[in-house]
Amino acid sequence: MVPKASLKAVVDELDSLMDQRHAYLNKRTGQTASISDEEIDIVEGGEPLDDVPDWQREAVDIARGVLHSDDYLELPTKFEVHDYAIIERFCLSQNDLHLRNSLLDLIRGSGAFARFKDAIHEFDIGQAWYQFRRAAYREIAVDWLEANEIPYLDDDK
Repeated sequence: MVPKASLKAVVDELDSLMDQRHAYLNKRTGQTASISDEEIDIVEGGEPLDDVPDWQREAVDIARGVLHSDDYLELPTKFEVHDYAIIERFCLSQNDLHLRNSLLDLIRGSGAFARFKDAIHEFDIGQAWYQFRRAAYREIAVDWLEANEIPYLDDDK
């Protein structure tokens, strides 16, 4: 029997995505793994493990396992998750017309993410935002798992 993937672990990986990090799911074990561009470069460049700093060796070993196995599928990337679209949907979901319009104005143009972060604290809607974002990531994770026919444990309550 194939172990089920943890929906919580997949959502947590999506929640911690950064530009130079990639998250994967092992189809055979259901475990997630996260590796950086630097660790990928080390593995692809064939750099000997002896030349890698001690603190990075475990991560390079994980990267080697991910890159040299057909068992891993890359989770949606930061660019596929579309954080801006999630922010925009959150703004549009606000019932208070003044708040909705204020948030929508703040997320236009350069610096939108920083202004939005400041605004959710100013308007005291941070908790609502984080719940909304988590639910959006959860939906993305479920869609991805189902599209890849990966059984999962719904442990993200």
